[in-house]
Amino acid sequence: MTAPEVMRLGPARLTAGLDQHVRLGLEDHRTAHGPLPRYDRDELLALADRLDLRGRGGAGFPFARKARAVLATADRTGQPPVVVVNATEGEPASAKDRMLLARTPHLILDGACLAAEAFGAEEIVVGVSAGGPGEVAVPRAVDERRRKGNKSLIPCRIRTVCLPERFVAGESGALIRGISGLPAVPPARKARASDGGPAGVRGRPTLLSNAETYAQLAVAGRLGPDAYAVVGTPAEPGTLLLTLTRTALPPLVVEVPAGAPMGVVLDTCGIPPGQGLLVGGYHGAWLRPEDAAHTPISRAGLAAVGGTLGAGAIASLADSTCPIGEVARIAAWLAAQSAGQCGPCRLGLPNTADALAQLATGGGGPSALDEARRTIASVRGRGACAHPDGSARFVLSALTVFAEDLAVHESGRGCGRPVKGLLPLPGETASALPATDADAEATLEVDWARCDGHGLCAALAPELVALGPHGYPVIGTTPIAPWLEHSARRAVSQCPALALRLKHRQ
Repeated sequence: MTAPEVMRLGPARLTAGLDQHVRLGLEDHRTAHGPLPRYDRDELLALADRLDLRGRGGAGFPFARKARAVLATADRTGQPPVVVVNATEGEPASAKDRMLLARTPHLILDGACLAAEAFGAEEIVVGVSAGGPGEVAVPRAVDERRRKGNKSLIPCRIRTVCLPERFVAGESGALIRGISGLPAVPPARKARASDGGPAGVRGRPTLLSNAETYAQLAVAGRLGPDAYAVVGTPAEPGTLLLTLTRTALPPLVVEVPAGAPMGVVLDTCGIPPGQGLLVGGYHGAWLRPEDAAHTPISRAGLAAVGGTLGAGAIASLADSTCPIGEVARIAAWLAAQSAGQCGPCRLGLPNTADALAQLATGGGGPSALDEARRTIASVRGRGACAHPDGSARFVLSALTVFAEDLAVHESGRGCGRPVKGLLPLPGETASALPATDADAEATLEVDWARCDGHGLCAALAPELVALGPHGYPVIGTTPIAPWLEHSARRAVSQCPALALRLKHRQ
């Protein structure tokens, strides 16, 4: 797997040494970053507090507050904590964690070891995506440290857990379930990993943060609060890692000072603003190019224009592609990536994706747009995890930013532009292996010459099939989610007229 390309605007912190090395081994890492100081519990909490260090995986939760909750549970129960690094990066538009794993893995391990030693953790667990760079890079880096025999390099046991590459597998509860050997889906009931018990790894109070967060902790530990805050904004000191999606080129990972103007970053990296900017990834929000140009890239700056920093992913949508088709494409993928544990995911997201697909092809008219708005608005605040809320933010912001295109599609004419698939999705890049039936997307298809309108398919697979006004099946165009495959196959096998079949799309 090719290591993502890196660029920096301003000082190199997380990217130090990467202009000279494709990968920083332990010795190169020490040369680029210097020795790692040791902190006790109170000193590390004070450092994180002073900088208001926040999670960089999307939620932006304060690291010090999370750590204090973990330590409070550890003190109360007498159980040592577990440090978990979330390096799964299921966000297709983001490559920053993949870059850190492939090119500077010791920086992630430095931050995790810093926390583990200061907080008396008994174990560090690094969660990575199966088949990704972390599967090899993390064990290799741990082995390099082990050969040095320095306890500060490995203060406790470190192990790597590989999880399936799935969007919701990176949710904190899903990650801990996966580490515990359970299906990597969000738990039906929300609980805090810091409380331990069923929500923690092996019942222990668990400190879970994103890979970049631990890398930032390692940088801050070396620099100290004053030097760390030389760049960035007073409220958000330091640098950020961004992933910029580029047309016909691999993604570019850029380190910028927090608060850098969006327009300057895009212009320097040679990325035109296009017809809309997606910030924060597929749980993020769309911005108009004119609104984004002077927007500071920071949590506060993006929130002021209705955006979100999220996972630090920015995608500029070129003028040559159909924006409604691109949005419909991602909405269908988001619907298929859900865990299917609650109504918003089982019904709301697929129905929204179907309505957007109708609009994209110039069909459905005003009723399809009304259906998309109604269903996606209805899922907000009702999901078992954050997936419905993030998906709603993505779709609703698109309906606002691309309002003019929507009006053309709503009229039935369509915009006339092809859907080029410029927004990245897993499996759409060149692969060394040919696609198999297991990798293909599947949809249900009706042979209308055979269908007699029995309606049994709607009873067997209500999430996939509805009955129209005359009793015949109405089937959406979105791919069948993994958790619905059994229902789909049962509907196919039990159709009395043998009119239903699965159609695979490579």
